[in-house]
Amino acid sequence: MTRVLIACRQMQDCFDSFSSRFDDLGIEYVLPPVVQQMSEDDLLPVISEFDGMIAGDDHLSERVLERAERLRIISKWGIGTDSIDLVAAERHGIRVTNTPAVFGDDVADVAAGYLVMLARGLHLIDRSVREGGWLKPRGIALAGMALGIFGLGSIGRSVGRRGQGFGMRLVGFDPDPQSLALAAEAGIETMQSPKALFEAADFLVLCAPATDETRHVINGSSLAQMRDGSFLINVSRGTLVDEEALVEALQSGRLAGAALDVFEHEPLPATSLLRGFQSCVLGSHNASNTRQGVLRASERAVENLLRGLAGDGKTEAG
Repeated sequence: MTRVLIACRQMQDCFDSFSSRFDDLGIEYVLPPVVQQMSEDDLLPVISEFDGMIAGDDHLSERVLERAERLRIISKWGIGTDSIDLVAAERHGIRVTNTPAVFGDDVADVAAGYLVMLARGLHLIDRSVREGGWLKPRGIALAGMALGIFGLGSIGRSVGRRGQGFGMRLVGFDPDPQSLALAAEAGIETMQSPKALFEAADFLVLCAPATDETRHVINGSSLAQMRDGSFLINVSRGTLVDEEALVEALQSGRLAGAALDVFEHEPLPATSLLRGFQSCVLGSHNASNTRQGVLRASERAVENLLRGLAGDGKTEAG
């Protein structure tokens, strides 16, 4: 019998809407308990039992994939495939697909929420009132501020549209010429380099994928390039930010605040110094989690999985 592993937590939460499709095809499915993702240690003992997988951010390394003798298809739920060793997957004949362009508005909504929280201290007011206080911080008007967007794909452009609604000046950078052209059409002033973007932004939103080139793009050097009193928002991947350098920038006051939906290690370790900053809004890698977005991504992930099991579909993520 064909067996599939449903490891993505969001997919698991709505799997009842799709289970009949697997039942009708006689496909057995397994939904293991997942907090954020399955680790190598979780996957190594079981991966050889499956013909297909709907993956979240699970650690599908070379060690895991070399044991996946039956695995034909990894259907990545979501966009980022940085947790999958794509070279090893190709070497072992395992197809990898993803679900691009399904979360642009969902993630941008959260970025806009973080933007307002940082500008007006809404998280601090909420905390104060709950504790019996009546905090009234003086905020920052967003109109006229420069909203910098690093990564101008569907999410970045959606963030730009929300920034336009706030009356902000939009600046952005992306190494892809096609994304730059689309961003310019959307009214985003495109910068010639990341440095130019960092220097121009009052609020910098990270929307780029995790690649070797973007790893720790926010580091001590780039943080020094940012304006004094500026803010950082990350709704992409935790590896884009050197968290030690970010802590130093927050401690020094160089950065006025940050909102992080993602981290280098998830869930955020109890020892993380980021927990100690009231100026830092902490998320739970949840920006894409809306009813509509989850169903869109899940539908496409299921279609990709079934096509892959049938011998049809893409040979790489895209």
